[in-house]
Amino acid sequence: MIPHTAPRSAAEALAAALSAEYAAIWAYGPIGVRLSDTARTAARAAEAAHRARRDALILQLSSGGGQVPADRAGYALPYPVADGASALKLAIEIEERTAGFWRAALPHTTGADRNRALAALTDCALRATRWRRTAGVTPLTVPFPGRPA
Repeated sequence: MIPHTAPRSAAEALAAALSAEYAAIWAYGPIGVRLSDTARTAARAAEAAHRARRDALILQLSSGGGQVPADRAGYALPYPVADGASALKLAIEIEERTAGFWRAALPHTTGADRNRALAALTDCALRATRWRRTAGVTPLTVPFPGRPA
C-alpha cells in the first residue's frame, strides 16, 4: 500500500488522499474476485465510489494548478488475498486506511475542501462498518474513524 506521512498543506493533503484513492481502487480488484453475490456487488459499489472521488480530486487538483500524483502500476498488498475472509479483512483495512488520509486532510483544508474531506472520511468509515458487519467482526464501529489504533 502507500506510505502515510503527515501533510504540510491542503494541496499536499489532497494529493495524499488521491494516492490513497488510487490504492483503494487497485485493492478492490483482488477483493472483488474473492467475494460472491451481495458482497461482490458491495465491492463493485465501493470501487465505483473510490473512482468517483479519484476523478473529482484529479479535476480539482489539475484545475487549481496543484500537482496531481501519478497512479502506480500496482501496489503491494499487506497479505495474500486467497479467500472471502481475507478479502473482507482487506476491504476493512483499505477503507480504514483511506479514511486515515481523509482525516489527515481535515486540519489543512477549509470551506468546500474540508466538507469534501469530511464526506470522504464519513463514506470510508461507513463502508468499513458495513464490511465489518459482513465479515462478522466486532465491534462494528471504531471510536475515531481514520485515526490509527
